[in-house]
Amino acid sequence: MTTRNQALVPITIAAVIIGVVGLMSLPSDSKLESVEFPRGTIKIDEIPIEVQIADSEPRRVRGLMFQDQLPYDQGMIFVFEQPGLYRIWMLNMQFPLDMIWFDEDGKIVHMEKDVPPCKSALEITTCQSIIPDNESLYVLEVTSGFIDLHHITEDSVLTIISI
Repeated sequence: MTTRNQALVPITIAAVIIGVVGLMSLPSDSKLESVEFPRGTIKIDEIPIEVQIADSEPRRVRGLMFQDQLPYDQGMIFVFEQPGLYRIWMLNMQFPLDMIWFDEDGKIVHMEKDVPPCKSALEITTCQSIIPDNESLYVLEVTSGFIDLHHITEDSVLTIISI
């Protein structure tokens, strides 16, 4: 005859498995806390760009995850407290990006074009992570093709209008 404990063990294990599977099947964006981004305006050379501002750790972690592709006059600027070697990766992105790293004087220290997205956590092992060779204070993410469309070069300069 089955004892009470013998019957409860498989039921408990089944409940745990069902709970774990349920959590794993939640949409990815519901696992991340909703983050509001302030908006501002910058220029690269004479090209105005409306930007979402990622100026805190929760905002920088969330970045452009799960967002739809942006028009070429919009982007996200990551603002750091001090210059450093800041790594950017494409986890949970929905579209490819051009990325531009700037120093504290607004000079470009690194650019990457057409960086492919990693749309799910399953791609985490192959998700591209980019770290520049030089320190930066700002990183701008824009829709892939922006750099070529606007002829951005290493001599282009960032001007902050409002962030």
